Amino acid sequence: MIAAVILAATLPLTACSGDDSDSSKDTTPKAAGESFDCDNPNGDQASWVEHCADKKPAPAEQASTGLAFGKSYTWPDGLRVSVVDAHVFTNYTEFEEPEKDKTDFRVRLKLTNTGKSTVKLDGLSTIIEGATNGGEAASTEFENGSNPLEGRLAPGVTVTKTDDGVLGTRYGKKIVVTVQRASENFDLEFPEFTGSMQWA
Repeated sequence: MIAAVILAATLPLTACSGDDSDSSKDTTPKAAGESFDCDNPNGDQASWVEHCADKKPAPAEQASTGLAFGKSYTWPDGLRVSVVDAHVFTNYTEFEEPEKDKTDFRVRLKLTNTGKSTVKLDGLSTIIEGATNGGEAASTEFENGSNPLEGRLAPGVTVTKTDDGVLGTRYGKKIVVTVQRASENFDLEFPEFTGSMQWA
């Protein structure tokens, strides 16, 4: 009789234990945004802003000097810049011609807005210097294929812009490109990219 009472008393506990086991299973679906490709330039812009706009590299991970062409730098507002390449320019129009002892060249800059606000590109400019034995390039703009730093860049959009210059041949073809931004933030870094002009 005592054994039967003990058995009956334990039955509800066993049932409750089974219910607790079932309720502990995690049935929450995973967020679909976890697999969004933030590096896909052809993706949906609204989805990119939702999933990728806050993914900025930590300041400690970034260097602003000694960057090779192809490397990138991201400012605090999410604007990312890299110097794609530099080429000796020879594709002149009828009214353009090279100067003696000068090297005409074009630098291509890749810009991506990884932030949440539109960025004005006409606030950017460059200083281009010879990397071997001095010299500073004069700024110019060649007509053919030109796409200067101007206009606005929306969040999630990537563009390639051009910047033209003329450097004395005695300074060689290795250059340092410093990308500047007009800003009230005096602590803003201006990244420096180093590389060589190639023949187009």
